Amino acid sequence: MHTSVIVTELTVLVLAIFVGFEVISKVPTMLHTPLMSGTNAIHGIVLVGAIIVAGLPDQVTWIRIVALAAVALGTINVVGGFVVTDRMLGTFKGRRRADEPD
Repeated sequence: MHTSVIVTELTVLVLAIFVGFEVISKVPTMLHTPLMSGTNAIHGIVLVGAIIVAGLPDQVTWIRIVALAAVALGTINVVGGFVVTDRMLGTFKGRRRADEPD
């Protein structure tokens, strides 16, 4: 890889981190959980990309390690997003009385 390509990719990464932090920090507390649980589900796209990179032949060892770490962290993020969504939706269910059938 050329130095200019690496600098360009690092610039995009830093800008994405900055913009993401700024956008998320401006979200009101009441909307934070539903918004984040929904966007964590979108993280599945990153998970698929990490699986593809991890499975490519003739990879350098450090790329394979980083890809496998991305698969592990992406899986945790997706599952966590669904767990948070399930708990959040559980708060909207009414309590049942003892004499009500299931």
